[in-house]
Amino acid sequence: MPKIMVEAEGLSKYFDSFCAVDQITLKVPEGEILVLLGPNGAGKTTTVRMLTSILQPSLGSAKVAGFDVNTQADQVRANVGVLTEHHGLYVRMNAREYLGFFGSLYSIPQSVANQRMEELLIQFGLGDVGKKRLGEYSKGMRQKLALVRTLLHDPPVILLDEPTSAMDPESAYIVREAIKQLRSKDRTIILCTHNLKEAEELADQIAIIRRGKIILQGQLSEIRKNLIGAPEFRVNFTDPDLVWNPDGQIDLNDSQSGNGWFKYRTENPYIDNPLLISLLVKSGIQFSTLEEIHYSLEELYLKTVSLEGDL
Repeated sequence: MPKIMVEAEGLSKYFDSFCAVDQITLKVPEGEILVLLGPNGAGKTTTVRMLTSILQPSLGSAKVAGFDVNTQADQVRANVGVLTEHHGLYVRMNAREYLGFFGSLYSIPQSVANQRMEELLIQFGLGDVGKKRLGEYSKGMRQKLALVRTLLHDPPVILLDEPTSAMDPESAYIVREAIKQLRSKDRTIILCTHNLKEAEELADQIAIIRRGKIILQGQLSEIRKNLIGAPEFRVNFTDPDLVWNPDGQIDLNDSQSGNGWFKYRTENPYIDNPLLISLLVKSGIQFSTLEEIHYSLEELYLKTVSLEGDL
């Protein structure tokens, strides 16, 4: 079985009487990406700070890379790479000076740090500006350099807070591809983002946080099933004016018909879809496509938040 690299049980954080994080439980195995979604102030950043031993939990427990965040803080910090919303770049340094400084903080041998530094700068398109002062970098360049710093000591656990914010589409693509490659190397990644398309592309697991609580968690396919129910399909007819319904000839759920289309749900698509196609052919009805209707993560997220607000 895959090793659990990030594990939290009943993790909570109080600031005086205010509960910022309330009984969060997580398990993220090696080689997976967990995406934390939620509005500003939901508790995402506080959760990340507890998982990196920056904040001490008020209640509950957590382990990162096998180390306890309360009693083994130094080992936790040595095994995580963190990209926060505020980079903390030293603008009078150039990139190589800056990364060399952080390499020494992590006690990386200089030859190893230099080699890794050059590989990462080239990977993220910064190889030609390594001697330029960071104060001259654009926002996107600073974001990429902060990510290079996060990866410099080759950590097994990476926590990323809005890693593609302020980036142009090409740079954002480079970062997303790098995140995918990191996952394939058996690293565990926790990603906080407001970019739902990005989350949908990268996530193995989704956790939606609201008011300090996880209100929904699981694989995207599981979340779709829980929120939407049985898979939904649509037949598009060649005749845009055709309105058709099988009228009991086949047992389908929530069927609807309109001009040029027919929609339905079924728990057994591998049985019912061929039966429906056969019925259409026998009836002489021409159709162009039969397709599953996929709900985007944005639609699922808004539905989740709406349902939670009704509780």
